[in-house]
Amino acid sequence: MTRILTVTPSQPEPQPIAEAATCLKGGGLVAFPTETVYGLGVSALDAAAVRRLFAAKGRPATDPLIVHVASARDIAPLVAGQVPEVEALAARFWPGPLTLVLPRSAIVPDEVTAGLDTVAIRVPAHPVAQALLRAAAMPVAAPSANLFSRPSPTRAAHVVEDLDGRIDLVLDGGPTQVGVESTVLDLTGDVPTVLRPGAVTLEMLRAVLPAVRARAHEGSDAGPQRSPGLLTRHYSPRAPLTLYEGSRDALLERLGRDAQASHAAGRRVGVLLADDDPFDAPGVIRPPLGPASDAAAMAARLYAALRELDAAGVDEIFARAPPATGGLGAAIVDRLRRAAAGRVVHCG
Repeated sequence: MTRILTVTPSQPEPQPIAEAATCLKGGGLVAFPTETVYGLGVSALDAAAVRRLFAAKGRPATDPLIVHVASARDIAPLVAGQVPEVEALAARFWPGPLTLVLPRSAIVPDEVTAGLDTVAIRVPAHPVAQALLRAAAMPVAAPSANLFSRPSPTRAAHVVEDLDGRIDLVLDGGPTQVGVESTVLDLTGDVPTVLRPGAVTLEMLRAVLPAVRARAHEGSDAGPQRSPGLLTRHYSPRAPLTLYEGSRDALLERLGRDAQASHAAGRRVGVLLADDDPFDAPGVIRPPLGPASDAAAMAARLYAALRELDAAGVDEIFARAPPATGGLGAAIVDRLRRAAAGRVVHCG
């Protein structure tokens, strides 16, 4: 059985942190909260432990991991050469939900990087993550603490639901704050490029690096991925999810019509809508998500809502894209498109 140790999120107690650090040093797998989602950590320099992590998650070896360190000073041994932009970005966004893709040094195992010559690095802000990294005194590779392709965990219970018996320890620090994974910024190309949107938005990055751009197109699912979170199908509930995009009135009309037809056909239906979206369909399950005007609230609730619909045993999920396509809204749209795995309906 996986052990669960409860810690106070704002001031984690030394004893459970010390136990978790000892576990990591011994090659164990430890789930812990970050400000984004719960991560599943192993020693980033222990190739055997990293392979065990991939097996526990069912994660393909072509999907690289993010290495977490306690401070910007700790990245030097992991990186080959100097990247001028790092200092300004670290001063503005670290600790925080920003991951930087940088040239890797020789000490980083291939298992962490999918064999690529780059490594993704982050300095998390959550007090529990910070305490664990300082106590372990080593870089920790940590993808989200869930079975591969499932919605990421924002509570310890989500971790246990997916990984009980597969990992050694969970530090339960309560719900996470951001709710979607970190922004990933690639600094190894000619132009700094956001590979995965998150809470550190494109607009925020451009205030530091004006040339930053968003990834222009989707790549292939075949072969090593440049970053975590780029596969076509990801963050997916068990039930098939259809995403509706377009003007609010048009998408709500089409979504409502399709949801009611599915319910009338005898299927158990869930919908994922903003709390203030008008929608009245008896028998349809609708977990709270937050108001349409509050992208931060919607992001914080997104994965929990998907898991609640799975727990309710729905056969289909119909979801709306948030109205904001910039800022944090871009991250929500990205996660929903991948959860839908291509099932997107465009409305006028």
